[in-house]
Amino acid sequence: MSALTFVFVINAVFALFVAECALEKANSSSSNEIRFQAKTVPNEFIVTYHSKYNTNVRISFIQRRLSKGNALKWSIVPRHNLAAHYPSDFDILHISDSNGTLIKETLSNVKAHPAVKAVFPQQYVQRWLSSNNTDSSNYNTRHLRGVPREKRVRAGNAQHVSASLHADVLWKLGITGMGVRVAIFDTGLTQNHPHFRNVKERTNWTNEKSLDDGVSHGTFVAGVIASSKECLGLAPDAELHIYKVFTNSQVSYTSWFLDAFNYAIYQKVNIINLSIGGPDFMDLPFVDKVLELSANNIIMVSAAGNDGPIYGTLNNPGDQSDVIGVGSINFDDKIARFSSRGMTTWELPLGYGRIGLDIVTYGSQVEGSDVRMGCRRLSGTSVSSPVVAGVAALLRSGASHKIDLVNPSSLKQVLVEGAERLPNYNIFEQGQGKLNLLKSMQLLLSYKPKISLIPSSLDFTSNYMWPYSSQPLFYGSTAAIVNVTILNGISVTGKVVGQPKWIPDPDNFGRFLNISTSFSSTIWPWTGWMSVYIAINKEAQNYEGIAKGRLILLIECVPIGANKSQQSEVDLPLTIKITPKPPRHKRILWDQFHSLRYPPGYIPRDNLKIKTDPLDWRADHIHTNFRDTYIHLRNSGYYIDVLREPYTCFNPLEYGVLLIVDPEEEFFDDEISSLEYYVYENGLSVIIFADWYNTTVMRHIKFFDENSRQWWIPDTGGANIPALNDLLKPFNISLGDFVGEGHFKLGDHSMYYASGTTLVTFPNNQDDVVIGTNLNDQGESVITNGKSQNLDVKQFVPIMGLFQTNLKFRQPEIIKYQRNSPVVDDNPKLSDISFDHAILKNRILLNEKNERFAEGRIAVYGDSNCLDSSHMEKACFWLLTTILDFAMNSHKSMLLENLNRISEFKQVKRKPLPMRISSSNLKKFSKVIRYIKNPNSRCEKLEWIVGTTLNISKRIELKLDSTEEN
Repeated sequence: MSALTFVFVINAVFALFVAECALEKANSSSSNEIRFQAKTVPNEFIVTYHSKYNTNVRISFIQRRLSKGNALKWSIVPRHNLAAHYPSDFDILHISDSNGTLIKETLSNVKAHPAVKAVFPQQYVQRWLSSNNTDSSNYNTRHLRGVPREKRVRAGNAQHVSASLHADVLWKLGITGMGVRVAIFDTGLTQNHPHFRNVKERTNWTNEKSLDDGVSHGTFVAGVIASSKECLGLAPDAELHIYKVFTNSQVSYTSWFLDAFNYAIYQKVNIINLSIGGPDFMDLPFVDKVLELSANNIIMVSAAGNDGPIYGTLNNPGDQSDVIGVGSINFDDKIARFSSRGMTTWELPLGYGRIGLDIVTYGSQVEGSDVRMGCRRLSGTSVSSPVVAGVAALLRSGASHKIDLVNPSSLKQVLVEGAERLPNYNIFEQGQGKLNLLKSMQLLLSYKPKISLIPSSLDFTSNYMWPYSSQPLFYGSTAAIVNVTILNGISVTGKVVGQPKWIPDPDNFGRFLNISTSFSSTIWPWTGWMSVYIAINKEAQNYEGIAKGRLILLIECVPIGANKSQQSEVDLPLTIKITPKPPRHKRILWDQFHSLRYPPGYIPRDNLKIKTDPLDWRADHIHTNFRDTYIHLRNSGYYIDVLREPYTCFNPLEYGVLLIVDPEEEFFDDEISSLEYYVYENGLSVIIFADWYNTTVMRHIKFFDENSRQWWIPDTGGANIPALNDLLKPFNISLGDFVGEGHFKLGDHSMYYASGTTLVTFPNNQDDVVIGTNLNDQGESVITNGKSQNLDVKQFVPIMGLFQTNLKFRQPEIIKYQRNSPVVDDNPKLSDISFDHAILKNRILLNEKNERFAEGRIAVYGDSNCLDSSHMEKACFWLLTTILDFAMNSHKSMLLENLNRISEFKQVKRKPLPMRISSSNLKKFSKVIRYIKNPNSRCEKLEWIVGTTLNISKRIELKLDSTEEN
C-alpha cells in the first residue's frame, strides 16, 4: 500500500469514529496501594563524569585523587550487568570509614578532578504493593506509581483500553507496533508468558538472580503495551525490552537505573515507559540522565503521579518538558480523583509553574496481564503511562515513511494536538486533553517538522485556562505569568533569535497590555521555555472588556540531515480579560515569597498526625494546595495578587490585607521595618495563619543520613515561628512552641486544630480580642510516642488574636538587639552563628513620615491546616471571611466578641519564646539569608516590550512562498 493510499484510508476511517463514552466496569471493591521507603546506602556514593569512559579510565581518575595522603580505605563497587561492557559516565565509590569529616574531605577531593561532574549519595528504595482500602504514601523519593483506592466500582464485563482507543482499526491496516523497540523499566516479566509474542530481551539490573516478575506490576505494564491474548495490549508486535530495576522485594538503587538507562541508549531503544515518579525534581543524576535519553531520540513516557486531586502534585520525571507526562481518566471520561494535577512547582516561589501534565488517558480499573496468565485490573497513572507508550509504538510503526521525523518533540506534538479537550476540566487537570489514537495517527502521517507551543494560545476568557480565567487583570495588579513550553520538532537543538515581538491588536485594545518575556537561550533537548509576563497599563484603569494581541517567536535550528540552519516563526495569540481597578478593601496580597518546601530542604509536614506524608512539598500556593481557599476568596468578591518578592517591593496602598500563611522563610531587616510602617502609616492590615514549631519535636522526627553520618533534622517547623516573632515584635505579638491539636467549637462552627502554635504575648488593649480553647499537647505525644500519661489532659491555650493598631501604643523607633540573649537553641554564643545566620543581626526599625492613613489591623491564628487542602479535616473558610471583615473594615463579629478571653489571657504566665534550631541548614537555600547583602537585586524589574505593527502583506508573501516550496 502506498503512503498516499495509506493516509487516505486512515483519514477515511477516522471520519467514521467519534469519541465514545465507555462504561467503567469492575467486579471488586478492593484496590491496591503503594507504600515505600527510601534510605541512603551507608558509605556509597555515585560519582558522575562529564563524559562516558571505559572502566579502567574512570578508576584512574579516582586513583589520582585518592592515592596520596589519604588514610581512608576506598574501593569502586563492581557492577555485574550488561552495561559493564560499555563506557559509562558514573561509578559507585565505597568508603570504608565512619568518620564523617574525613568522608566529606575525600568527596571534595574526588569532586576536584576535572572529569568529575558531581558526587551524590547512593539511594536505596523499597516499595510495597498491597491490597486494602487505605491511601498512604511516603514522598521522599521515586517509586512505582501504584494503584490508589477507588471508592466505587461497578460490576460487569471488562473494558479493554485497546477497544476504547480503536486500536483494532490500525491493526486491520497492519499497524501493530512491529519494529518498534519499547523498553519497560519495572519489576521484570515472567519467562514465556503466554500473552507476549515478541519479547526481544529481558535484562536484570538488580542483585537478584531471577529475571521473572515476582510482583506482577511489570507484567501488567507490559500487557497494557503489548499483550496479544485475552486482555489485549495496544501494540502486540512491539519489540519488548524488559528492564528489571525493582527486586521481588520491590527494592531498587539509583545506580541500577543509571546503568539501565545507559544500556537503553546503547541498545537504541525507541520508547521507554517509566511508571515511577517522585517530588524531587532536584535529583540531578536522575534528571540529567532523562535529558540525555531524550537527546538520544528516545521517547520517554512517564506517570504524572497519584497524589490528586490536590493541585501542584506532579511527579518527576513526568513533569519534565522533554517527557510525555500522563494523567488518568476513567471510562466515563472523568478525571480520576487520584490523578495528580499541575502546575509544576520547580519555578516557585519566584515565578509560576508550567502546565507540566501533557495528556490524560484511561487509568482507572484497566485490565492487563497477570503475572503468570490471565488478566487483572489496576488503577493509577502507572496504568495510563503504558497506554500512551503503547500508542506511541503504534504511531511510530504506522509512519514508517516518516520515521526520521519521529522524535520526542514531534511525537508529543501529534499527541497533544490530536487530544480531545474534556468539558468542565481545566488545563492543569487534563493537560491538552484526552488521548485520541486515530487523530494522532492522522496528524503524524501528514506531519511536517515544526515549532509549536504548549499552550498554543493564552485565552484568559476560557474556563479551560483556569486559574488565569478566574480573575481578570486590572491596572495595579501584579503581572500574570504563563510559562510556555517550546516544542522543537525540527532538531534536538535550537535557539531563540533576538527578542520576541509583541503585536498588540489595534482593533481589540491590545495597547492596554504590557508584555515582557524571558526565555531559554538554548532549546535542548527538543524543548525550551518562554515566560510571558502580562500586566495592564494605566490607560485601561477604567476599562471593562477584552484585550488581544500576539507574540511572535523566531527559532533557529539545523534540521536533521541538513547542513544549513533555518528559521521558523511561531505565534502565541493572547486574549486577556480586563476589569476596572477594584477598591483597596477588596484586594488581598498573598505572601508566596516566604514559603519554602521540599526540595531542597527538609521542610516537615504541617500536620504531624499524617506520618505517611512527612515532607511539605506542594509549594503552598493559592493555585496548588491552597486552591480551595483561593476559590472561596474569589467567590466572596476578593481579588488576590501573589507576592513573589520581599515586602519592600510592593505598594501597600494598593492592598487592604497582606495574607501570610504557613511561612518557613526568614525576613529581611528592612521587611520588618517596612511592614511596621505599612501598618501604622499606610493602613495595611496583616492576617497570619501559622503552624507548629517545637525544636524537641523537630529532633524527634529526624532520620539518619548515612552518607554524612549525621541525623537529618528539619530545618524549621511547620512554620518558622522565630522568624514570625521577629516580624511581629514591633506589635508586641509573639507565638510559642506548644503544639496544640484537637476538635473544638467556635459558636456553632465545628473546628479542628491539626498541629498549631499558640499566642505567648499579645497587646492588652481594651478593644482587642484573644480567643482560646482546650487542646491536646500534640508535641508531648510525638516526643513520647504516645506513651505519656498526660495525653488525655487538655490545656486551655490562646489560639487567635485580633489587634487594632494605634500610633500611641507604637513601639520605640529603634529596638536594640540584646546580645546576651541567645537566638539559637543550644548555642548561646552569638559569634558562632553570626555569619551563617546573617539575618539575625540587629533589627533597625525605620520611621519615615508620609501621608497618614487609619492604622491597620493584625489578626493571628495558630494553624493553617484548615485552609490547606492537603490533609484538611475541617475547613475554616468562614473564619477567614470573618477575620477579613475585621481586617478590611474594622468589624468584629458578635461571635468573636462573645468568645473574647483577653482578660484571662492577661493573667497567663508568659513562657520563653522558641528559638531557631542550631542544626538548621536553612542558610543553604534561604532566599533571605543568601541574599541579605544584596538589597538592590531583590525586586523584579520587568522590561516591557515595545509593541510593533505587523506588516500583513509581508507575512502573506512569506506564507505563499513557503506553500510553493512545499
